[in-house]
Amino acid sequence: MQNIYQSARMAAGLTQERAAEALAISTESLRLYETDRRVPPNCIVARMSDLYNTQYLIIQHVRQADDLARSLLPDTQQRPLEQVSMRLYRLVRDFVQHHRTDDLIDIAEDGVIDASERPKFDEIMAELEGISAAFYELRLNGF
Repeated sequence: MQNIYQSARMAAGLTQERAAEALAISTESLRLYETDRRVPPNCIVARMSDLYNTQYLIIQHVRQADDLARSLLPDTQQRPLEQVSMRLYRLVRDFVQHHRTDDLIDIAEDGVIDASERPKFDEIMAELEGISAAFYELRLNGF
């Protein structure tokens, strides 16, 4: 599996030397980042994201580097804008058509998720996580 920093650089069509120069870091530092021997600081990843024209690198970096972020941020993929837009639309449409908002209100009304409500609540949360992932994919596509 190719390193996320190397993949982003190569997709941008840059050599290590050219990228390192534009990032104002040494070629050796970039090589260490691209071989998983060193994790780049966030400020370097932000510059990589700008240089390589991909905000997707930022979310990959944060998810890879931090357990808390990995537990909170959805797993996303780079997809074409049309595909992401249609996917988000379909997920939201299905959520509404299946009255999941009403189900969530019914569960939350008393402030307690009891054992009988837990399976439906977990299903709703899984659907919302899918919507959240699609939102991030769309957001990252717009940059």
